[in-house]
Amino acid sequence: MAKRTVTLSLIITACLFALVLPALAQADDQTATVIYSNTFSSDPHWTTNSPSSDYWDPSMGMYHFSVEPSTGNYAYTKIDSFDGPFTFEYDVILQSIDPGATFRFGLTGAEMDPNKGPNVLSEFTNAKFGQIMWLHLVTPGNKQMEVNSQSGDSLTSGPTAYSGPTAKYELNKTYHVTMNYDDDRKILSIRYTEKTTGRDVWGYYLNTAENLHGLNTIYFGSRGDYGPMYIYAQGFIDNVRLTVPGPAATPEPTFGTPTGTPATGITTKKPTPKPTTAVPAATTTPASPLNGSLVIGALGLTACACGIHNLRKN
Repeated sequence: MAKRTVTLSLIITACLFALVLPALAQADDQTATVIYSNTFSSDPHWTTNSPSSDYWDPSMGMYHFSVEPSTGNYAYTKIDSFDGPFTFEYDVILQSIDPGATFRFGLTGAEMDPNKGPNVLSEFTNAKFGQIMWLHLVTPGNKQMEVNSQSGDSLTSGPTAYSGPTAKYELNKTYHVTMNYDDDRKILSIRYTEKTTGRDVWGYYLNTAENLHGLNTIYFGSRGDYGPMYIYAQGFIDNVRLTVPGPAATPEPTFGTPTGTPATGITTKKPTPKPTTAVPAATTTPASPLNGSLVIGALGLTACACGIHNLRKN
């Protein structure tokens, strides 16, 4: 009798696994594909032309940067080529940023020049409006677009790109930066949040008007920045991650809370783009539960197995 009971249990278990495992495999297909991920627990061996200022710090478990204009310093790592939607995110601590200095970090092409496409960069600056944040884009067709967190910024004539409340960052505070690109809508969005509290600091978006492609490098540095020397943006980056949707995933951009209008393309330094119709914030699509037929099928097989067992017993 004990032998029959064990055999019956094994049959029921096998039937349940046969039904459930395909569903789990389908759920796996919907997860994001990781193009690059680094927590800097070990040396990432990024390429740099300034190892005295840009280097892995083993005591911090982070990557140190000290960016100076007009020096052309850089640190980067090459990534597998990809096209279409993506999410790029990282943590950053700005220890100091002199007036006129800028920290730029994001995805770029082979030239690693923020004035030449393609570029998708987050920026922390300390200039006319103080310590504000930017979303900077140069498309593959060299169409430059920018928007920042200063309310009513109008560096060129025409309407402002962002008219919400001014948002500024603080030194020695960890920020989590997330950039999302929705290839279907041609929308590039950015969100800055406080790492410890999760509080949203600022977020906005740009209409790219064309597909983004050719992004094959994760980069920070001062190439293309011809500002005065002997000023620095210094700090640490951590938890760098680049993902693309899985085969069955539907990418959804993450927006800030815009109260102005999105920016469109211009070509001047620190421009103010023309407004277009605002795009409403996207909502996250919840994962689908297991198909009910799987559960019914599993119960049916279990009942059949139990019936067979009872017949043999009788």
